[in-house]
Amino acid sequence: MTAAALTAGAALAQNPMVGGAAMFADRTIVENAVNSADHETLVAAVQTAGLVDTLNSEGPFTVFAPTDAAFDRISDASLNALMQPQARAQLQQILTCHVVAAEAMSGAIAGMIADDGGVHAVPTVGGCTLQASMRGGNIILTDENGREATVTIADVDQSNGVIHVIDRVLLPAQ
Repeated sequence: MTAAALTAGAALAQNPMVGGAAMFADRTIVENAVNSADHETLVAAVQTAGLVDTLNSEGPFTVFAPTDAAFDRISDASLNALMQPQARAQLQQILTCHVVAAEAMSGAIAGMIADDGGVHAVPTVGGCTLQASMRGGNIILTDENGREATVTIADVDQSNGVIHVIDRVLLPAQ
C-alpha cells in the first residue's frame, strides 16, 4: 500500500459518518451533505435559498447543520412557507445564521468558551450572534430567541471548512 493510500485511509477513518454516509475531507460541504440521509431537508433548503455556490466555494466555513429531525420540529406549514420563492430572503437569513466565516473545530470552540468564562459569542454570516456554551461535554448553541441546539456530531472535516451536526434549527431574532 502506498503512503498516499495510507494517508487517505487515515483521513477517512478520522471523519465521522453522517446520515449513514462517509464524509470525505477532500469534498466540499455541499458535496458531502448531499450524501447524508439525515440532511435532505437542509440540502433542499440550501438549494431553494440559492446558497449552493456559496457553500461550494473556497471558504473556510463552519456550518452548524440541522438534521431532518431538527427541521421536523418546525410545523409543516411554516417549513412549506419558507421554501416558497417569496420567502427566499428569509430562508437565506435563517440558513446563514448557521454559518461562520471561519473553520472552527470543536476543540477550538470549547477553548473559546473556556477562555470567555463559559459562554462565547459566535457571529454568523447571516448577522446572528449565537452563544456557545458547554453542557455535559457537549457544545450547546443558543440563538437570539433562546432556542438551544446541541452539537451531536462534531468535527466533520471538509475541503472548505467543517460541519458540526446539530439537533435544532436556529433562528434569527424576531
